[in-house]
Amino acid sequence: MFELHPQLARDTVRIGSMPLCEVLLMNDAGYPWLILVPRYPGATELHQLSSIDQQQFIRESVFVSAKMHKHFQADKMNVAALGNMVPQLHVHHIARYRDDAAWPKPVWGVQPATPYDVEELAMTVTTLQALLMEMLQQGS
Repeated sequence: MFELHPQLARDTVRIGSMPLCEVLLMNDAGYPWLILVPRYPGATELHQLSSIDQQQFIRESVFVSAKMHKHFQADKMNVAALGNMVPQLHVHHIARYRDDAAWPKPVWGVQPATPYDVEELAMTVTTLQALLMEMLQQGS
């Protein structure tokens, strides 16, 4: 049975479900940042998914990256699966800008996360749900 890792549950807000992945918003207003978590109990690496689910993951990841890139007018999309701190398979999708606080370095460890305020969080969740509606509807 799939359970979200406690650290991911603490650091994120759920946006919805795609056919394979849970879609989470990192609670850091400094960057447009989504995380895809395949509902695959025990998986820590992409190669542990079946070949069909690997293909589905790529479809979902590319869909999210393309939507974020266009909507947020990002200079670059960073897509990364580290898993050093949280072993559960999860992949970060971060819209980056040449003038963001961490550029050109990775976002990790550059500055503390700035949590969304309540109003901004509600607006961001609604915007992202609308942006990803096509794929989210397939996950319900």
